[in-house]
Amino acid sequence: MDNLDQSPMSVAQMKGGIMKTVLIVEDNELNMKLFNDLLEAHGYATLKTADGIEAIELARAHHPDLILMDIQLPEVSGLEVTKWLKEDDDLKAIPVVAVTAFAMKGDEERIREGGCEAYLSKPISVAKFLETVRAYAGAA
Repeated sequence: MDNLDQSPMSVAQMKGGIMKTVLIVEDNELNMKLFNDLLEAHGYATLKTADGIEAIELARAHHPDLILMDIQLPEVSGLEVTKWLKEDDDLKAIPVVAVTAFAMKGDEERIREGGCEAYLSKPISVAKFLETVRAYAGAA
């Protein structure tokens, strides 16, 4: 899987103030495409993975401005991945927004206690999604 969309600029060049970068950690291909398309249409660069371990590696390599984290991942929970991110001195400042189908009472509190700065429930509201991305990553 190609984790970085091909463009004339590298992520390092984009980080020079040209583009904000969002790491999308999502195992559902349709959701991944939706999030990626929304972000790119609004001027963000994206990194993509469906794997929690690879998410850590991508975060270390690219230091994205924001991580969108699915909570239900196939190999390891998104909350566990978030915990690892927050325990890493080099990565803990990167905001993590949970994007999940969990919508039961108490889920948001559990997710925030797990280290996520914010929570979006699926199906997403496009306006709320973009508002949350801007709040944590900054305007593109």
